[in-house]
Amino acid sequence: MPSRHDPQLLKGVLTLLLLRLLAERESYGYEVVQRLHAHGLDSVLEGTVYPALARLERERWLISRLVASDAGPARKYYRVTPTGYDALIEATGSWLDLVDVVSGVLEQPLPTRPGKGV
Repeated sequence: MPSRHDPQLLKGVLTLLLLRLLAERESYGYEVVQRLHAHGLDSVLEGTVYPALARLERERWLISRLVASDAGPARKYYRVTPTGYDALIEATGSWLDLVDVVSGVLEQPLPTRPGKGV
């Protein structure tokens, strides 16, 4: 079954989602992807998450450390920095404000469907 999530919409909130999950607990990239999938965001791909994690680390919103793994190469674990935590709080407020506005528009009764030829 195809995902019902618009990839462009998800891309717009991926930073917020990553910060939120990593504020809950330190995780490595694949684990973050699995956590997103567990929340129903199964269309989020590793190829999207890893560059976003690297960008957030460059912006100093995340910090990472390598941890040896029995299952293969060392894993890079990410956690939120205090600056990232502040960004998470601000972005969460902005997102919730936007959701209120968008919901106010979309929850209005739908106008009559236009007929063909309109």
